[in-house]
Amino acid sequence: MKNWLSEQAVNHPKRTLILLILFTLFIGFGVKWIIVDDDVMKMVPEDMESRRSWDAILDEFGSHEMIFIAIGDEGKSIYNDSLLATVYAFSSALQAIPEVDNVISISTVDRMDSDDGFINISELQPGPNLQPDEIAGIKTYLDRHPDMKVRLVSKDENYANIVIIPMAGIDNNTFRNVVVKVVEAYRGPYEIHIGGHAYLTGTIPVLIREDVMNLMRVGILIMALILLVNLRSFPAVGMVFSVILLSLVAMMGSIGWLTLLTGSEGFHFSMLNTSMPIILLTIANSDGVHILTKFFKELRISGDKRKAIKKTMHTLRMPVFLTSATTVAAFLTLLSSPIDQMMGFGICISVGIIWAWLLSITLLPALITLKNWNINSKAVSRTSILEKTVDHFGSLVIKYPKIVLTCGVLIVLTGLWGLRSLKVEANIVTFFKPGTEMRDSIEFMDRELTGTMDLEMRVEGDLKDPAVLREMDGIQNFLEQYPAVSTTISIVDIIKQMHRTVMDDDPEYETIPDSRNKVNNLFTLYAMSGDPDDFSSLVDYDYQTGVITALMKNISTTRIIKFVKSIRMYLQENTDDHLNVTITGMVVILKDMVHLIIKSSFISIIASIVIIFLILWIAFRRAIWGILSVIPLTAAVILNFGLMGLSGIYISHITALLSSIIIGVGVDFAIHYVSQFRALIGSGISQAEISQEAINDVGYPIILDAASNMGFGALLFSLFIPIQYIGGLMIFAMISTSLGTLTLLASLTELIKPKLFKLKALQ
Repeated sequence: MKNWLSEQAVNHPKRTLILLILFTLFIGFGVKWIIVDDDVMKMVPEDMESRRSWDAILDEFGSHEMIFIAIGDEGKSIYNDSLLATVYAFSSALQAIPEVDNVISISTVDRMDSDDGFINISELQPGPNLQPDEIAGIKTYLDRHPDMKVRLVSKDENYANIVIIPMAGIDNNTFRNVVVKVVEAYRGPYEIHIGGHAYLTGTIPVLIREDVMNLMRVGILIMALILLVNLRSFPAVGMVFSVILLSLVAMMGSIGWLTLLTGSEGFHFSMLNTSMPIILLTIANSDGVHILTKFFKELRISGDKRKAIKKTMHTLRMPVFLTSATTVAAFLTLLSSPIDQMMGFGICISVGIIWAWLLSITLLPALITLKNWNINSKAVSRTSILEKTVDHFGSLVIKYPKIVLTCGVLIVLTGLWGLRSLKVEANIVTFFKPGTEMRDSIEFMDRELTGTMDLEMRVEGDLKDPAVLREMDGIQNFLEQYPAVSTTISIVDIIKQMHRTVMDDDPEYETIPDSRNKVNNLFTLYAMSGDPDDFSSLVDYDYQTGVITALMKNISTTRIIKFVKSIRMYLQENTDDHLNVTITGMVVILKDMVHLIIKSSFISIIASIVIIFLILWIAFRRAIWGILSVIPLTAAVILNFGLMGLSGIYISHITALLSSIIIGVGVDFAIHYVSQFRALIGSGISQAEISQEAINDVGYPIILDAASNMGFGALLFSLFIPIQYIGGLMIFAMISTSLGTLTLLASLTELIKPKLFKLKALQ
């Protein structure tokens, strides 16, 4: 089949081009059905404990996602008529948004006052236009109730805090957009800071996608320049890019078609898919570079275009097929991922790789056949400086194989040591460099207000039982002892505040009553003046389930893990069986999701290496060839993640996908080398010359492929730290995979070549 396809391309190039372009356009037509979905929660498996608890809270109490807005004037107290009028108008505008469920600010909260043993409920801020005594009354009330004040006013009293909660079912991207639209209208005389996980997760995916696409254009330009300098032919570079671009069209179109045909959210274009074009570019580029460089070499020898292209395709048909097959197999291991989006990621990028393979063995030969090549041009008649350098480098490797192999093994061992220091980071705040506007706003809120992170605890029990309420109070006190926790809130706080109010606002009675009847009486008194539905976000109708919310400053994933562990230990030691508590919140969910992605990625790496080994064992008919082929790939994976550990680069749900790039290009280089080495064994070449000849044949295209892909080092200039990491690590991945093939693999085959010749003779 592969022979027939290549023969058709050479014998009928125009027909081949027309058919391929039409088929590609048909697949690419699927882009109209692509759905961009930046809802992070859709990537979280529904059976994950923290997700189940979150969904239960959402169903029972409404959304607990939040956007925090700080508004004020540095050095000026918020207790002035102008700012309070602005907060009132601002809050009213936010409340009028259909997507917003609740707004918490000075102008929206109620106050409780004692009225002859009864509870009088009234607005803390009665209107936009306040008299001096009304402003003084607000300040006095907040000073008497510090737990309320810390949620509404900054430490230095210069900024007011506004908390916005969305309607259930509204994705963070939509929520963020409608809120920001209102915010922009109030960016006048006052300073405004925005934060919260709902804001970040609604903002970051779009920003990252735009940033990566812009930098990709720079990377593609650099790739084109590197290829042009070395291939020294505009048509040749154009041919390589025709394969790349048409493969991208097919991959993106497949996302839309699969979305249409399956209806699965796993094929929606999310933040995880941002790296797909980069990965496909590096893989699709590889086949084109190998075919063009081999063609130029054969044309230089024979001087006959048709003979050169046929010899090229005959030599590279099998390695090009194997590189594509093994890479597809590696990506399809993501089908075992518990995250639907990663399954969709693996399937769609596999479609792109398969199409790149098809174009490489059909479109590329057809284009080469149609072009009238000048045999006397520099591109054909002369070897490039890089090619001469690689040949010289290969001579040194072959001359000192033991030294090269020993040095390579020591470097890999260093990478193994670095794996011990790998750290995971799910905190989205770390995506931003210090000094950027978003990072500064978040740090400001951590410093002056309650912070922008939250942790939720779903509590099941009799929430009118004083014993249960005291256990909840104990949990809140434990949480508030943690330095990063600014405040907590639950139905317990309301009960304690009501108790204090009916006891003539005596702070000594800000406690839980000693009997169930007294607790019931407090709710009855509140119902006479207020609305019982005011508690709907804290407790269910039957008072059997409640929620504790802890507002926190930003902390690392490592500290979150330790904090959650300490909470569980406290619950185990200090709560009875009649109180069931589960821990959730966006910080916990994101932590669990990132760990799930990383676990899935590492399982995929191991499975990929095993599957690639098995495929190559079958294709090359000997296990030794499969083992040799995965050595550079395994070494590159160890080195890259070891470097991350040694340099302090953390693993996130973005950098974890770097393994896909390493596998995609790492196995290609090794397969080309092993295929050429095996072919030379059967060609009559002597043992003394085989290694040098193998490097002369495939060393240059391997290095040129790696060098051109280093153009994506442009990602180093990203606005986002993880994307910068990917840019730097991509450069290192290209170096480690290419040099690993030409050092570890080349030196090892040189040392054991007598055995390899003997095995070949036995076949």
